[in-house]
Amino acid sequence: MRSDRIKKGIERAPHRSLLKALGFTDNELNKPLIGIANSFNEIIPGHIHLRQIVEAVKAGVREAGGVPVEFGVIGVCDGIAMNHEGMRYSLPSRDIIADSIEIMAHAHAFDGLVLVTSCDKITPGMMMAAFRVNIPSILIAGGPMLTGLYKGQKVNLISVFEAIGKVQKKAMTEEELKELESCACPTCGSCAGMFTANSMNCLSEAIGIALPGNGTIPAVFADRIRLAKETGRKIVELVEKGITPRKIINRKSFENAIAVDMALGCSTNTVLHLMAIAREAKVDLDLKVFDEISKKTPVLAKLIPAGYHSVVDLHFAGGIPAVLKELSKLNLIHLDVKTVSGKTLKQLLKDVEVLDREVIRPVENPYHKEGGIAVLYGNLAPEGAVVKTSAVLPEMLKHVGPARVFDSEEEAYQAILAGKIKKGDVVVIRYEGPKGGPGMREMLSPTSAIIGMGLGGSVALITDGRFSGGTQGACIGHVSPEAAEGGPIALVKEGDLIEIDIPQRKLELKVSERELEERKKKWKPLKKKLEGVLKKYHSLVQSSSRGAILE
Repeated sequence: MRSDRIKKGIERAPHRSLLKALGFTDNELNKPLIGIANSFNEIIPGHIHLRQIVEAVKAGVREAGGVPVEFGVIGVCDGIAMNHEGMRYSLPSRDIIADSIEIMAHAHAFDGLVLVTSCDKITPGMMMAAFRVNIPSILIAGGPMLTGLYKGQKVNLISVFEAIGKVQKKAMTEEELKELESCACPTCGSCAGMFTANSMNCLSEAIGIALPGNGTIPAVFADRIRLAKETGRKIVELVEKGITPRKIINRKSFENAIAVDMALGCSTNTVLHLMAIAREAKVDLDLKVFDEISKKTPVLAKLIPAGYHSVVDLHFAGGIPAVLKELSKLNLIHLDVKTVSGKTLKQLLKDVEVLDREVIRPVENPYHKEGGIAVLYGNLAPEGAVVKTSAVLPEMLKHVGPARVFDSEEEAYQAILAGKIKKGDVVVIRYEGPKGGPGMREMLSPTSAIIGMGLGGSVALITDGRFSGGTQGACIGHVSPEAAEGGPIALVKEGDLIEIDIPQRKLELKVSERELEERKKKWKPLKKKLEGVLKKYHSLVQSSSRGAILE
């Protein structure tokens, strides 16, 4: 066993003495040591219940003959961090999480890892660590939150963000907003729509590093506890068989995940995260792959925020296995890949059926013939930009409008709420990229304000930052190269015409090449005073077109 390096031989007597100080017996020291990375904290709703999940995992580990060893991992709540300086720290936390798990796994010679996660950057950070450390590993999430109910309608966190614009427009009172905020997030769990957290937890299933049900079993269901126990049992089996992530998960596994991503209209953040995870898995993955798969993958579900159905509805319709099974009818899924369940995907899907055709449509009758995410190119985004097409209204798939230029999220947000953005405008928010932010903040507040102000069918937003999975509308992010590196988005002037053509994958600034060259000569980067983590991040982070990896 890998842990023998800290347990076996007379030269390890001091190590055993320290382990016995923890209460370990000689019998336990002969068993596999399973590190359990617990991202529990008391500030994220998706993580507040993870102690219970971890206890169930431990029970499964012990039942299978292993010894569980829990350690802590940080986590940021993107919703609470939204629209202020805190959001600059969210994306950097992904790499810190991966680094911290790598350190703990190697320093203590764990035989295997169980990664207990739930939200936003925690899930991809943990998956990055699993592939980087490459010891037997399995991921389990805390599960999605239930939707709330307000005046007979399903509501969720995004309902509250969008309500701010309604209050500004006098379409809702502050008293009604108070009622809404009290019922929109009714349980623990990751926020109820196909936002980033649920997107990544669903894709972990499709990749094969989590057991079936991981992405969709609600946080408050007993099934989630049973899944945690089975996860604990399964990690001991993986250790005994020497099955590591890189031995079973490959390029085909990631292509399966991207197909599910497109079929469900997942968060655009999945593009960043899957590229970063693939790098750790030694799998070559770039933006073009996402667009290639998107063009042949139909959208089978309309989930919040693009539609009415929640992740819990998806669970009752058959979950991710049902989506995989449906996509396999078009030969879009590699069924021969292995998973941490010990079975191939073909074996897992043998008896799976779609249980609700209102939630998961048949491939013969999809919502859209092409997938939920598109990659756009043009003189405004030579290295690419990303848009969640499944959440764009038909009338905004093609749009030409004047640029309204802002050098920060805050400036744009205040302009939107003040009624300064008009129908037809293209809001440009720059210097919010990985380096320029730094930290590539999510623009959920501005995009929600646009929807709340009734401008979702007439105003587009373009940024070198990124969007929450809760964003809807003609919102194009990850524009690369970013403004801080002198990308064309830095050269846009107020009133310049911008053409968006999502079907043709075009994003064009209607300014001549000669004029752009003249502007580039006069351009000076916007400098920000940086300290601590953000200063380090700024110096190491790469383009969003490469997954905002650190080098």
